[in-house]
Amino acid sequence: MNFLGRAMRFLFWLLVVSWSVALLRRLVAWMLRGAMPAQTEHDAAGSAAGPGAGADDAQGGLSARRLVRDPVCGTHVAEALAIPLREGGELVHFCSAACRDKYVSGAQRMAANG
Repeated sequence: MNFLGRAMRFLFWLLVVSWSVALLRRLVAWMLRGAMPAQTEHDAAGSAAGPGAGADDAQGGLSARRLVRDPVCGTHVAEALAIPLREGGELVHFCSAACRDKYVSGAQRMAANG
């Protein structure tokens, strides 16, 4: 019976500690979110600006959060993981090298046809 009591007490304190850690993590995340209001405003402005928002996103560290759309297959990809291609002063992002190659070959075909 003594062993069962110790096991139950251990499980109880394990549960209390795990809940405390989860609450502490949420509290710290909430405090950090409240401590940086300029970044949240910048994040809202950057997401409203769209895919061609500019160099400010890379400096603010928000480029990993922003999604860009592949013009070939329509897949949304994180900007940090996307394959960029600058064409005609416009930056286009792709989900894979195959989509990029399709886009480039299609653009060359259209340029050859006039």
